Amino acid sequence: MHCKTASALAIAFLAGLPLLASAQLTGNVSLTTNYKFRGQDQDVIGSRGEPKTSAFKPAIQGGFDYAFGETGWYVGNWNSSVNWQPGNSIESDLYGGYKFKAGVFDLDVGVLTFVYPGNSAGNTTELYGAGSYSDPVIGAFTLKYSHTVSSDYFGYAGSAAGSGLKGRNSGYLNLAYTKEIVPKVTLKAALGYTHLSGDIRSRGFPSFVDYNVGAAYDLGSGLSLAGAVQGATRQAAYATVYGLFGERSFSPNKARLVVTLTKTL
Repeated sequence: MHCKTASALAIAFLAGLPLLASAQLTGNVSLTTNYKFRGQDQDVIGSRGEPKTSAFKPAIQGGFDYAFGETGWYVGNWNSSVNWQPGNSIESDLYGGYKFKAGVFDLDVGVLTFVYPGNSAGNTTELYGAGSYSDPVIGAFTLKYSHTVSSDYFGYAGSAAGSGLKGRNSGYLNLAYTKEIVPKVTLKAALGYTHLSGDIRSRGFPSFVDYNVGAAYDLGSGLSLAGAVQGATRQAAYATVYGLFGERSFSPNKARLVVTLTKTL
């Protein structure tokens, strides 16, 4: 009996070796002049609590992805320094999903949770689905939709935010395009639409469109340098007005030139 059990365990272990051998862990680390999420600045609070108006709001970012061999399953984590709510200085994203092919399309479904350790009012969970199509001549297109399933929504709504309102059923639709235009230079462009829940819109925050247009240069050895103009519509609706020597206004949706240096590990 013990011999048979040991043999069965050995066979199971050996059968799993190809899967373990093909598993892949990748990582990345970046320095950026401004972290924009869906067109909005994520570093907006100054040292004395006043809004930051500067276009230079550097952030350090990084994470990893682990693919379970050829199964299509994966998990990952990505982090960035942020400063848009009191008591918190980091965003930590936890996600997992499944990738597979359907004819000429690459499909991806999963769940993503945004965690803000210093202030849970920002915590948000989304389900997502994406489809990609790539052609060597015309380039690659990816259409992705993310749907909020948590009551909390980035501090705008939810019990943790103390609003008594719900952010559930907010959604984000994004169309991205990439194309290598000359060796080592890749054109990147994206257009997104954030649809906010009725509860959030009732607070005066409208749905909006964001955009991202730029290019990335492959420096070799896993190092790349990218530059892009990023921003969003509805700037006035999200603007903060303050005054020391007269009134000034700041909008996190304002278009910025963002430069990012990334090392893939």
